Amino acid sequence: MFSDKQKPRSMNETGGQPNRIEKNTKIKGDIISEADFRIDGKLDGNVKTSGKVVIGKDGYIHGKVECVNADIEGSFNGELLVSDLLSLKSSAVIEGTVSVTKLAVEPGATFNASCTMKGKGGSISSSSSTQNSGGFKSSLSGTPNGKNEPAKAS
Repeated sequence: MFSDKQKPRSMNETGGQPNRIEKNTKIKGDIISEADFRIDGKLDGNVKTSGKVVIGKDGYIHGKVECVNADIEGSFNGELLVSDLLSLKSSAVIEGTVSVTKLAVEPGATFNASCTMKGKGGSISSSSSTQNSGGFKSSLSGTPNGKNEPAKAS
């Protein structure tokens, strides 16, 4: 019934323990890992992970981030490459360039970025967007028929 030969369980799918940069911590440099990251402090540099990046409400990153998924409550300035889902909470402030497959934005988030979105069929559309608690403005280009059409959620 119970056996000592059970497979060990990992904390996340990619293996390894999640990493955390605590509030009141400032780091300057590049980070490469296969594990998830939570940043509640300040990072001036690049992050590359095959896991998830979470920027907490007091967190800030200035640099380039490459990850599978990201949840942002704090601030980001730079280049953000998310291969799956980017989720922006209402307190998020994003500036720079963003490349995503799926994007979720809560009302109140500030999204001042040049955004490239990869669709299901691998097609790419670009937009420069500004969103804040006052509303949403967007100019789309790169649509297949050259017309501006409503965005479709995946």
